[in-house]
Amino acid sequence: MTNDKNDYLLGVSETELERLRFQHNVWKNVTDDFFTRLNVGNGWKCLDVGAGPGFVAMDLRERVGENGEVTVLEPSKYYLDWFRNDSAKRGWANIKFIEGTAEVALLPSEYFDFIFVRWVIGFVPDAEKFLLNILRSLKPGGIIALQDYQYEGLSLSPNSGAFQHAANAVRGYWRAGGGDPYVASRIPIIFRQQEIKLIEYKPNCLAGGPKSTVMEWAHKFFSTHFQAMVDIGVITQTEGDAMLADWLAHRENPDTMFFSPLVVDIAGVKPE
Repeated sequence: MTNDKNDYLLGVSETELERLRFQHNVWKNVTDDFFTRLNVGNGWKCLDVGAGPGFVAMDLRERVGENGEVTVLEPSKYYLDWFRNDSAKRGWANIKFIEGTAEVALLPSEYFDFIFVRWVIGFVPDAEKFLLNILRSLKPGGIIALQDYQYEGLSLSPNSGAFQHAANAVRGYWRAGGGDPYVASRIPIIFRQQEIKLIEYKPNCLAGGPKSTVMEWAHKFFSTHFQAMVDIGVITQTEGDAMLADWLAHRENPDTMFFSPLVVDIAGVKPE
């Protein structure tokens, strides 16, 4: 296992890379629809912030084509190297790589047509500082788009066991790492303060039974991270064991329905 020394709460490893790949495929239609509504297309210069192994960047590259450009900003050298190798195999020459974080990265001024941030800003301790630097690199008239949690809605049906406390546990987990499980509700405020015009705000929830990809996505998270929550003191071992046992029991029940937490599409335009 490879693990970078960085502050990402969920870690950097081959296992996490594969979880991110699965997660991307589960939520791909939601993200693709968002890009389509924003008319992301040929020739655009895009910045993918906190790009991880580049799964979204790959989709952006397909949209912008040979005439466009995709820059990935990512603190993990492991993920950047993985995507460098993948891009080379594909023969993509218009991918740029920046190792660093949004708060301090050296980015070109007023350069990008489109900036995208998915499941990153909810982990940072200062969302305003995070956005301020990347907004400087957005062209006047350019679009900044984010997808992140308003951590409500997570539930199982029938719901009468320990898993009903899972949402509170995850909120505590995010906060223990310095993040905000309700960051999606704060972004429009930051936009207004930075004179970014809000053009879209759309919540999404996926649901499915024990054989669904969305429930498998959740399983890949909870089967590992309930124990991680115990290890850092967010929940007790008894609580973690009970929540996991309830989750596993629901996975064996054909009548179970799982509901994801809300993931919000948020987009704004920089004034010209």
